[in-house]
Amino acid sequence: MKTDFKFSNLLGMVYCKGNLIFTPDGNSLLSPVGNRVSVFNLTESSSYTLPLSHRRNISQSALSPDGSLLLSVDETGRAILSHLPQRLVLYHFSFKAPVSALAFSPSGRYFVAGVGRFVEVWHAPSTPSANSDEGLEFAPFVRHRVHAGHHEVVQGIEWSSDSRFFLSSSKDLTARLWSVEPHPDFVPTTLGGHREALIGAWFSADQELMYTVSQDGALFQWHYAPLSNQSQLENDAVDDATPMGWRIAQRHYFMQSNAKILCAAYHASSNLLVAGFSNGLFGLYELPDFNMIHTLSVSQQGIDHVAINKSGEWLALGAAKLGQLLVWEWQSESYILKQQGHFDRMNDIVFSRDGNRIITAADDGKIKVWDSKSGFCIVTFTEHSSGVTTCEFAQRGSVLFTASLDGSVRAWDLIRYRNFRTFSAPTRLSFSSLAVDPSGDVVCAGSLDSFDIHIWSVQTGQLLDQLAGHEGPVSSLAFAPSGGMLVSGSWDHTVRMWNIFDRTQSSEALQLQADITDIAVRSDSKQIAVSTLDGQLTFWSVAGATQSAGLDARRDVSGGRKLSDRRIAANIVGSKNFNCISYSLDGNCLLAGGNSKYICLYDVLSGSLLKKFTVSVNLSLQGTQEFLNSRDLTDAGPVGLLDINAEASDLEDRIDRRLPGSGRGDASLRRTLPEVRVTAVDFSPTGRAFCAASTEGLLIYSLDRDLQFDPFDLDIDITRATTLKALDEKSYLRALVMAFRLSESFLLKKVFQATPLAEVGRLVRELPTVYLARLIRFVAYITDASPHLEKNLRWIEAILSIHGPYLKDNLQSVSQELRTMQKAIGTIQADLARVADENLYALDYVLSQSARKMEVSKPVLRNGVDGDTMES
Repeated sequence: MKTDFKFSNLLGMVYCKGNLIFTPDGNSLLSPVGNRVSVFNLTESSSYTLPLSHRRNISQSALSPDGSLLLSVDETGRAILSHLPQRLVLYHFSFKAPVSALAFSPSGRYFVAGVGRFVEVWHAPSTPSANSDEGLEFAPFVRHRVHAGHHEVVQGIEWSSDSRFFLSSSKDLTARLWSVEPHPDFVPTTLGGHREALIGAWFSADQELMYTVSQDGALFQWHYAPLSNQSQLENDAVDDATPMGWRIAQRHYFMQSNAKILCAAYHASSNLLVAGFSNGLFGLYELPDFNMIHTLSVSQQGIDHVAINKSGEWLALGAAKLGQLLVWEWQSESYILKQQGHFDRMNDIVFSRDGNRIITAADDGKIKVWDSKSGFCIVTFTEHSSGVTTCEFAQRGSVLFTASLDGSVRAWDLIRYRNFRTFSAPTRLSFSSLAVDPSGDVVCAGSLDSFDIHIWSVQTGQLLDQLAGHEGPVSSLAFAPSGGMLVSGSWDHTVRMWNIFDRTQSSEALQLQADITDIAVRSDSKQIAVSTLDGQLTFWSVAGATQSAGLDARRDVSGGRKLSDRRIAANIVGSKNFNCISYSLDGNCLLAGGNSKYICLYDVLSGSLLKKFTVSVNLSLQGTQEFLNSRDLTDAGPVGLLDINAEASDLEDRIDRRLPGSGRGDASLRRTLPEVRVTAVDFSPTGRAFCAASTEGLLIYSLDRDLQFDPFDLDIDITRATTLKALDEKSYLRALVMAFRLSESFLLKKVFQATPLAEVGRLVRELPTVYLARLIRFVAYITDASPHLEKNLRWIEAILSIHGPYLKDNLQSVSQELRTMQKAIGTIQADLARVADENLYALDYVLSQSARKMEVSKPVLRNGVDGDTMES
């Protein structure tokens, strides 16, 4: 089995904190999720997570005007410059202080960062264009100028359309107008008059007006006019010597009682202003008349950030406390995107039998169904009134079973998306483990409140039996894939194997040395893996009920210290055991995770550790550091655990809304320092991927690779311009080879679409075999994403027919590419079959009408001779 799994995607969390960004074409949305960035394609309904990861949560990010460079900054001011189309990290940099505002200029030559109360202007990293003679730039970050006019933290940056001026808004109740280059007639201007901190300041489209919005709901409109008193203006006493400046023309107020403005965005070309309030409302207004278009309540908590795409049609709204992300089309008043992650810990995950869906169950009482291909949440079930502890799929059909702390076990139909059966015990119990018979006729559940195992009939919903034998709470249940045998693990240090369909219902106990945390049964039903609280993994033979192997995993799983730990990471007992284990499809490997930052992959036969996966390097979580800094320890405790909000300048930041004496607090609020842990792991049915439920969300690791920047055999003459020139000269083979050597998806798509069908066979025949694997991978990718069905199939036919013997002889080196192509062909076949089935009667009608027309147009036979013969 291959073990080179790589991080593929992050599900279960769509927005954490920071600013939302639309791409220049307005079709994609960038959302910060913890220390990563997720990209949501709104037109193709797909999403992916960039491979970059910060050391702390992302606070600010900005995208260059051409959409190529992404600059993201974490809470401590450390920045990562990445190339968005190629998903490649280019440069690491530190601003040496937290960054509160960030924006690229429309020209792309500069970017401005608000670092504390200072405004820093930097030269933006750039690459020479195709028609310029500029050299390569080896210094990505060069500071141009620093402005120090504000007295508080800068909260917003807005550029003018000509990239000559920019506005900065701050908590010191003022906005300031700056110029990038010195001008003889320009003096930096301060815009005051607000009574609370400013949220933002913007230019109008013609730059004749400016708007400022404060937190208390005041909107000021500024215009350039003579700085004279009212009496002089009325007496027309203004001459050329009268000084000119920016002054308030109009004052408007949003009039939202008991609600503050948390965020605002302005679209200059359409004169639209969007404001998000602390009560979950957002309002859309038309300027300069301040006409309210409409307001809408989209969240129970405050809206933390809003953004508008380039056309001004879509509004992006993010609520960090509930993890909500919305894209609203205001003209049609409809949702383009409406996603929300779990705002509490995920307890269990499971793949569907076809591998296309992933089910997550969490402490917030919700069950979410995620599409593994698109990364979107399809449906959310909220029938459970308490935390959902576990979930399990039936072997046959699209039936999902879940167990909850509310004392119920529910069965869900994932075709009609409804709850069709509810199971309950005679007494009120909180179920924590679940198992479903492979035939789907029986469901079993165990509880931490009772020592019995409850068995129900799925058809009738009646309680069939209660299995007694354990002397402690039942922590884990699993059915053998072959059916007939139920395996249960308990805190009484025993694992029992039950033959529940026999008349005697006998059980055999396997004695261990510690409490059972999880059990797993191999796909051939001949071996059981058991994880215990003392950090041991033991493997038992089902036939002889004997231990066949075992290994000590305490050293493998331990790692990471919390801020309050007094021992080193290697000596901490709480993280030295696995809480969840899962067999691979072939049963040769075992995946395990626990209360640490590591996921371990073991070889079952040899008992060796094959690979360790680091879940997170985010220092905003506890348990990711191996060593603690002694300078952060004070007499009052670790600095990271101290309450620093009590000394905040704003009243809203000082208020603590947690219940007195409650360590958990409000369920809708995320803890400031959650602990990194892995609560569930599961392999996909194909064995090509596995997922893990962690503190940061649902992590997917896969063997399959997307198209990424991987150039090879480059030359100085191979550039994007020369490739396009070769394509214009109709040298399709040379253009394709140069595109493969550059490994840019844009060039590959352009060459692929420009190649005529008559040239496909010759091009594939003359292509060197060193590029064959890349061609197969690209054709499989474009087949899945492009609507040109015939062209894609012609390419596939040419590749398989011409290079068939080579592919057969070198199957090991191209097996992954061929599997990807087979998957794409299977998708086409399934889509065509679905379309044909849905239009079966319409096709029958069309064919019958065609046959009828042929019968009508055919000459009538007379006495066995047609009309022409009769006339002759």
